[in-house]
Amino acid sequence: MGKKLYCGNLGYNVSSNDLDQMFAEFGTVKSAEVINDRDTGRSKGFGFVEMQTDNEALAAITGMNGKEHDGRT
Repeated sequence: MGKKLYCGNLGYNVSSNDLDQMFAEFGTVKSAEVINDRDTGRSKGFGFVEMQTDNEALAAITGMNGKEHDGRT
């Protein structure tokens, strides 16, 4: 299993720092990045989080799947 997770359906106000904090409760976050449009700088509504271990990644998937944040699941 991979430790890099795709995070979709993010609110447009969610920053990389917010993403890091959301996943930190499940373990050590190696990196968290919200993808922004290169022309406008606005969030595209998705990002990637890399967890330290496979077990932490699995815990994050289980804990975050379907969870609501900023009005979106």
